[in-house]
Formats: sequence, structure tokens, C-alpha cells
Amino acid sequence: MFPQSPLLLLLCAILIPLPSWTLPFEQKGFWDFGIDGDGGGMTMMMMRDEEEGSAVEELPSPDVPMCPFGCQCHLRVVQCSDLGLSAVPKNIPADTKLLDLQNNRITEVKENDFKGLSNLYALSLVNNKIAKVHPRAFTPLRSMQKLYFSRNLLTEVPKNLPSSLVELRIHENRIKKVPEGAFAGLGRMNCIEMGGNPLQNSGFEPGAFKGLKLNYLRISEAKLTGVPKDLPDSLHELHLDHNQIQAIELEDLSRYKNVYRLGLGYNQIRMIENGSLTFVPNLRELHLENNRLSRIPGGLPDMKYLQVVYLHSNNISRVGINDFCPQGFGMKRTFYNGISLFANPVNYWEVQPATFRCVSDRLAIQFGNYKK
Repeated sequence: MFPQSPLLLLLCAILIPLPSWTLPFEQKGFWDFGIDGDGGGMTMMMMRDEEEGSAVEELPSPDVPMCPFGCQCHLRVVQCSDLGLSAVPKNIPADTKLLDLQNNRITEVKENDFKGLSNLYALSLVNNKIAKVHPRAFTPLRSMQKLYFSRNLLTEVPKNLPSSLVELRIHENRIKKVPEGAFAGLGRMNCIEMGGNPLQNSGFEPGAFKGLKLNYLRISEAKLTGVPKDLPDSLHELHLDHNQIQAIELEDLSRYKNVYRLGLGYNQIRMIENGSLTFVPNLRELHLENNRLSRIPGGLPDMKYLQVVYLHSNNISRVGINDFCPQGFGMKRTFYNGISLFANPVNYWEVQPATFRCVSDRLAIQFGNYKK
């Protein structure tokens, strides 16, 4: 046997890893596992972790934030979408600003699911199976401004929403009733999207929107037969398309003098009572496409700021020379830049050119061909 050199023994000692040098395994993201087709990548990683001591025995240092398993955490954004989750995950970092939980199988939001997330700004729960929300689930979210709750199984507006909330999207649920005070304490709310719910006019109790100063409200794809009463008078945009509204009566728009974009397309409107549009003097854009109108609504020439009118796919058979433009010069503050009349039983060659004297460009007029 050859004598062992002291230098060789020193080299061997250096090359042998000591337990105190090993670091715990830290998962940076879901794809760091390097899983191949047969799972060999994960197996090799697990074997290497065991040889190095693994994180089972050593906990991460306190300054390293945790991330829910399978999620990706980066720059205070926690993305846990499309993971098949049945519940809100644990160990969400306390400094999270945006939490994405969409496209999962979550069925319930529990009281402590968001405990400690006082810095959260936006929460997405879109496309889950949530039917139940604890009344105190959102209490910790004192800074949340955006809540996306669409495509779930809610039967009511969640209770005790944070007073900091600015935007709420709860469309495509099963909400049939909005009781008085449903949005109480939400004075900062600016936008509500609640279309795609089986809401009838009777589903809105008096005072349902009390205290709100909304700019934007959409109740499309519901079961409305008329313009709902007592909506916020602060509205700038009101979208009621894809309902069953049959007429616009004189007082229907009387509260909404600030509206500049009004969506009434894809309804069953046959009549717009004369004088109805005088209540919305600041209107810029009017959607009446895909209805059953037989003539151009009265009052359009008096709309000083109206720029876009959608009237295609109706039953309009005649367009008069003064249907769009005022007779006096300078009465209209802005010219039209879009008028759609296609898919109506009106012959464009029968419409006098002067009819569109207040249109910015002839290309802004869309006639097309009518087919029964």
C-alpha cells in the first residue's frame, strides 16, 4: 500500500461537502422543476435535494418570502391561475399587490382566506365555481381597489366589500336581486360591471345604488324590459345592451344628464318617445343597433355634442333631410364622425346629400345593402 500524502488527504477533505455548507432548495417558480415527459427531471431534482440535505430539514431564511406551491410570485404579483385549485391557497406573501386566482375550481371564499393582505390592490377570482362568500372575507383588504368576480355562481352581491373599492366586476353570475344598501359604504366606487345575470327590473330594490357616485355601469345580457329606475345620477356611461327593452319613455333618462355614452343596442325597442333624448344633452355616443325602430329617433339634431350614432339592423325605411342635423348654422358644437345605417330597408340613393351636412367625412356614413 502506497503511503498517503498529507496533500492528498487535504484535497479529499476539501472535496467532501460538509452539511453546514448546503443550502435549502428554494423554488423560484412552477417551471423550475424542469419536468420532462416521464417526470425524470423532477426525480433527479428530488434526489439532489436529498443528497444536499433538502429543505425538509432546513427552513428558508426569514428574509425570503414564501410563495404558494405551484404559483408564481414576482414583484408583489402572485399568479395562481389555471392550477385546478379548490380553495384559496395559503402562504400568500403579505406584501402582495395583485393576486390572480382565475380559472380554478374554488367553490367558497372563507373568512381568513385573505388574512394579512392589507396591501392588496387587485384580486381576480374570475371563472371559478364560487357560490359562497363569508361576510368578513374582505375585511383585511383595506387597500383593495379592483375586484374581479365574474363567471362564478354568486346569487347575491358579496357583503361588506372594502370601502376602498373602485372597480367591481360581477358579470355572468346568478344574481337575481340587488337589495337596498347592497353597495353601502362604497363612496369611492367608479365602475360596476354586472351584466350576464338574470336580473329583472323588479330585482333592483329602491335604494340599491344609494350613495354610489359611479361613472360606468353595465347591466347587459340580463332580463330588463325597461331602463331601471334610481340608477346613480353621476353616470357617464350606461350600457343596457342585450336585454328585452321595448321602449324608451319620456322620463326614463331624466336622471342621467351627465351620460355621454349610452348603450341600448340588441334590445327590442320599437319606440323612443319624443323629448326623451333632451334629458341627456351631453351625449357623445348612442347605440341603438339591432332593435326594431322604424324611423330615426326624434331629437338628434338638438344633440350638440353627439358624434356617433349606431342605427344599423333596424326597420328604418326612410331618412329625412333634418333627421340628424340642425337647420340653423353653428348650432351643433361637434360634427358627426360615425353614423351607421346599414341593414335597414332604406335605399341610400333616396337619401338627400344635405341630410349629412353636419358629418365630418362622407366615409363616416355606413349604409351598405339591406337583405331580408
